[in-house]
Amino acid sequence: MPELTDADRIARAEAWIAQDPDPETREELAAIVARVREGDAAASADLADRFDARLAFGTAGLRGEIAAGPNRMNRVLVSQGAAGLAAHLVETSTDAAAPSVVVGYDGRRNSEAFARDVAEVMAGAGLRAILLPRLLPTPVLAFAVRHLGTSAGVMITASHNPPNDNGMKVYLGGADQGSQIVAPADAEIAAQIDRVAATVPVTELPRGAFETAGESVVDAYVDATAAVASAPAAQPRVVYTAMHGVGWETMRRVLEAAGFDAPSLVAEQIEPDGRFPTVSFPNPEEPGAMDLSFAAARAAGADLVIANDPDADRLAVAIPDAADPEGYRRLTGNEVGLLLGWQVAEAAAGSHGTLACSIVSSPGLEAVARAHGLDFRATLTGFKWISRAPDLVFGFEEALGYLVNPGTVRDKDGISAAIAFLSLAARLAAEGRTIADHLDDFALRFGRFDSSQVSIRVTDLSRIADVMARLRAEPPSEVGGIAVERIDDLAVGVDGHPPSDVLRLVFEGGARVMVRPSGTEPKLKVYIDAVATDGSLEERRVAASDAVARLEAGMRALVS
Repeated sequence: MPELTDADRIARAEAWIAQDPDPETREELAAIVARVREGDAAASADLADRFDARLAFGTAGLRGEIAAGPNRMNRVLVSQGAAGLAAHLVETSTDAAAPSVVVGYDGRRNSEAFARDVAEVMAGAGLRAILLPRLLPTPVLAFAVRHLGTSAGVMITASHNPPNDNGMKVYLGGADQGSQIVAPADAEIAAQIDRVAATVPVTELPRGAFETAGESVVDAYVDATAAVASAPAAQPRVVYTAMHGVGWETMRRVLEAAGFDAPSLVAEQIEPDGRFPTVSFPNPEEPGAMDLSFAAARAAGADLVIANDPDADRLAVAIPDAADPEGYRRLTGNEVGLLLGWQVAEAAAGSHGTLACSIVSSPGLEAVARAHGLDFRATLTGFKWISRAPDLVFGFEEALGYLVNPGTVRDKDGISAAIAFLSLAARLAAEGRTIADHLDDFALRFGRFDSSQVSIRVTDLSRIADVMARLRAEPPSEVGGIAVERIDDLAVGVDGHPPSDVLRLVFEGGARVMVRPSGTEPKLKVYIDAVATDGSLEERRVAASDAVARLEAGMRALVS
């Protein structure tokens, strides 16, 4: 394809403006075009970035910065996405009735407008379109797909991305049981979106009337989620933050229904606010994101800090730790996942079921499954894969995602995971024990599993491809002084997984490193895991920690 000129891009931009229903993005793009006509080099580069590529529909549906142009999130792109998804559902439907879709949205900028566009365009395409009654967590939308028996679900959210991002996440009903899309559906939907974008201006897409779901959908989610917990034997003192997201209203109702006392709140972060004013990055994993939570916990003398990300599909937990300057330590996603998996395994022992986690999450879950006579499945990253594990009873991934209630929600759910974790904490408190004690018990029974992660954020995505190519061409024989036993390149398909751009380095002593590009952010991610099964608790801690530290230093040198 020949390279576009400024004149080509201006023509495309003017065609885009003509079909854009949003006056804000129309004016934004018109101003850029005017600057390009005046010879502004920065404006030319900006226009090229917006029009030389198209925001790809893939792993998480659509996700990107809100702005004008096909390489950004906006009402044109969302409407085209809705029309393409509708065409796919109509084409693949085997039912006599028209396909159906339920649409949800969170508190981010433009979320409600995007959701209404999706519902109107899909209704105009002949589908039964149902909009959730107000802004709600992503898990409620995932629940609604199964509860309402719809053909698909669309959630307007960018989860914990930067404030000016938004996205469109797609779930499929029927045989997919409310899981996120996987191949070949993702490519088929993408092809339909491209067809719509190339042939039908958004102004000519028919729009129709949609239904608004009743409160009974939310009530049913609350009841199903509260049932995850047993009646609390004790009441841990809890601090909760919604991280400026939509989790609190639903979380409050679930806590009440499950019999838990109301937590102390991080007042500055409890109401939805798409600007995320108190955090530089609305992700509980990011440094500083939980500082206000720790301050509130110190003031309340809390036993636990519970944090959801902005769309409440992730959960972060912190516990008291005198050695930490904040007085609290955020548990890793692996620590929370292993404790929740152990709790589920104890309840399922003697029956059957599968514990599942992503290939980059702690191998400790497999040890738990084997000890309790359960099956184990390691999947590619993402809950679109974890949720499809056969006979699933629990799944998690280290990025603070947990699936504890697969009978109702086939996706990560930060609210049901919080209830399950609070149930565990309450049981331990009744026995005079803490989460820290329970982590020690885990290490003595299954081994000390330590983990770390190195994330390299880039502005030039080619850097990530260069690093992956270099590691494949010149694989290391040792890292941090620990010998490499083998390297598995998942790009060619390993262990029955579909091909994926992931490298797995296996080391002497059982340590493991996974290297992959992020599926949703401009990052290269390195996941490090080590295990120690011999000696006292302290000896295991030292051995595992030392291995992780050596591997982390070595991998930073390799990929930086």
